[in-house]
Amino acid sequence: MASERHYSPADRLLLQADAALRTLLPFSGPPTRPSPAILQTEATLDPETARHVAGLMRVNHTGEVCAQALYQGQALTAKLSHIRDAMEHAADEEIDHLAWCEQRIRELGSHTSLLNPLFYGMSFAIGAGAGLISDKVSLGFVAATEDQVVKHLDEHLAQIPAEDAKSRAVLEQMRIDEEQHSSNALAAGGYRFPAPVKFGMSLMAKVMTKTAYRI
Repeated sequence: MASERHYSPADRLLLQADAALRTLLPFSGPPTRPSPAILQTEATLDPETARHVAGLMRVNHTGEVCAQALYQGQALTAKLSHIRDAMEHAADEEIDHLAWCEQRIRELGSHTSLLNPLFYGMSFAIGAGAGLISDKVSLGFVAATEDQVVKHLDEHLAQIPAEDAKSRAVLEQMRIDEEQHSSNALAAGGYRFPAPVKFGMSLMAKVMTKTAYRI
């Protein structure tokens, strides 16, 4: 069996910098799976509806930027190697969501959020902090975050017109993946956060969604 490669702290910092660039630079993180949207026909949307859907997809893209940063921060400070590997694997899967959302935003004639670097930095710090506390808390934070993402996806699916099959296909597959990530984190020993903590996370998420929708 091949021996596990051990990275120095400097190596890990360089890997984190590379991950940040791949997350924040346009079209720099190629997906491992094709977008679910490619099987759907493009709908003709009026300008106002197209702007609204683009805003919703921009929010989802920023959410994936935050998820990437969260996972990368947790991987940097995880105490157990298998937890670190799980975080890095989850981050790789989220790259698909990033690419799918960005592609759909461009198709709708819009752009990703200009605030993504700020949200990335904040989420990375939160993830690293959770990892420093304990792997159990870190995994619990993943589960609670993914639960919030699923709620947002449900809200957005309710707003996207039925004829926009491309956007709906992307969000529906994202919802499946995010729900699985939450289940995996809890199954790995994640701490179930109490309702007051989840409520605080929900308030923070609302700030992100309102700003990313517009900027």
